[in-house]
Amino acid sequence: MIDITSKDITEREAIAEGTVFIKPEVIKAIKAKKIPKGDVLEATKLAGILAAKKTPELIPLCHPIPIEFVGLNLKLNRDKIVIRTTVRAKAKTGVEMDALTATAIACLTIYDMCKPICKDITISGIKLLKKTGGRSGTYIRNLKFKNQNSK
Repeated sequence: MIDITSKDITEREAIAEGTVFIKPEVIKAIKAKKIPKGDVLEATKLAGILAAKKTPELIPLCHPIPIEFVGLNLKLNRDKIVIRTTVRAKAKTGVEMDALTATAIACLTIYDMCKPICKDITISGIKLLKKTGGRSGTYIRNLKFKNQNSK
């Protein structure tokens, strides 16, 4: 593990996002709460919160952080669910891994709950959108992708 004993405790926040692409009829079933395993949206939020809290148990060199807030926002579109996770803490190190882990597990929860009725599911685009706090300050992802061939 990295030595963080000399670091100051600061307010930390990380926002991560991931997308689950799924057939429109499955989105309708989720909205109607007709998925055999139960309420997909509630299970997804709970799984994400639990995952954030268990990140140091899952990722070998992550520090245990006293997480003060985990929130998951799920946006259902015609053929996808976008999950945005926010994690906050006052700590010596950041909460990026906690937000990313929560997002990944939330995506996998949707897959698990919907696979009995649809196997054609794709999880994509898990990424850090923003982080604040600490020595390195604020990072905000540039969401505009540049053409790699342009100069």
